[in-house]
Amino acid sequence: MQLRYNFRVYPEPGQRRELAKAFGCARVVFNDGLRARQEAHEAGLPYIRDGDLQKRVITAAKRTDERAWLSEVSSVVLVQSLRDLHTAYRNFFSSVTGRRKGPGVGPPRFKSRKDRRQSIRLTANGFGLRDNGRLYVAKVGELRVRWSRSLPTTPTSVTLILDAAGRYWASFVVETEPDVLDGPEADTGIDLGLNHFAVLADGTKIDSPRFLRRAEKKLKRMQKGLSRKIRGSNNRARARTEVARQHARVADRRRDWHHKLSTRIIRDNQAVYVETLSVRALGRTRLAKSVHDAAWAQFVRMLEYKAARHGRTFVRVGRAFPSSQICSVCGHRDGPKPLHVREWTCARCGTAHDRDHNAGRNVLFEGRRIVAAGRAETRNASPSAGKTGAGLPAQRVEAGSRRDGRPAVAGRPVP
Repeated sequence: MQLRYNFRVYPEPGQRRELAKAFGCARVVFNDGLRARQEAHEAGLPYIRDGDLQKRVITAAKRTDERAWLSEVSSVVLVQSLRDLHTAYRNFFSSVTGRRKGPGVGPPRFKSRKDRRQSIRLTANGFGLRDNGRLYVAKVGELRVRWSRSLPTTPTSVTLILDAAGRYWASFVVETEPDVLDGPEADTGIDLGLNHFAVLADGTKIDSPRFLRRAEKKLKRMQKGLSRKIRGSNNRARARTEVARQHARVADRRRDWHHKLSTRIIRDNQAVYVETLSVRALGRTRLAKSVHDAAWAQFVRMLEYKAARHGRTFVRVGRAFPSSQICSVCGHRDGPKPLHVREWTCARCGTAHDRDHNAGRNVLFEGRRIVAAGRAETRNASPSAGKTGAGLPAQRVEAGSRRDGRPAVAGRPVP
């Protein structure tokens, strides 16, 4: 299976200039290839094949005066940028024809130099790890990396990223075998919510840390300061970076907390069952800020790929399952209840229920039923378990665009 390891990188001033060149050249090649295909489509010409497009926007372009500066960066960066364009088109075509499941993906869009996130990707012939612990990047030099842990195997590719907060990252993709853990023969159901982030089937309640809510006062003050700065000034640029850094701190704290919680749950249980939530729909309600602050989707993705990595069983229970309406003792369905009802008593057996605890138990029972019916893959189901679906968490940003105009982001899983 593939895993992604992210490390902070500290380039020197000259190396930052070279990285800026690489970011810009990769963006230009992507936009040139997209423009060529759009013009061919408007003219009624056949779809330009991948090899022909590479010859046009990279090989031939380097010989012209307008694009001669493309030779100043590694050719690996340019080829991989154009490969992202090919992937974006394939995702779009698969979505249009119905072969791709999930939300619809729109056609690729042009990249801008003002995008908050810049990145380049290199394969094995464009980078190398030195004995002194530095990362060599072709035509950039040796970058200082802050290694928080060692890589399990030799990386197959690396993505260099400049985020909105001005931080540089090296994201390595490595191929590794699943690490099956021994542990207690236990399973659990998880009910996700806002009052409590998660309630387990055994009654354990995990409070929501509300990282964004806790930082709101400081963010509000910083946003006010940013709004007062003159557009285009250096002061405004510095203020924008400070706001981005504060948002990055919030996101980092949330991600770190999700990783610790998901790891503990996976290690303590052989099977984990989670109810599927419609985060997109909830994000349009008055609870939108709290929903996005909880980041349920990121947490569930972590559970899914860690279960695949460690040989655990992971099941998503459909959102249509009425976990809050069924009595977990006698199975009587008592009907829908408004959100303010946190406790209720079963009309048939008279059992008093905590709403979230009862829902967690029902998710557990439904997950067991799904596994018993053979509708979910367990760790002993087939030799390919952990190599498909959740077993491929390394892809961080998927090429293409959603139909609502937002980028299709796959999250940022870290082992």
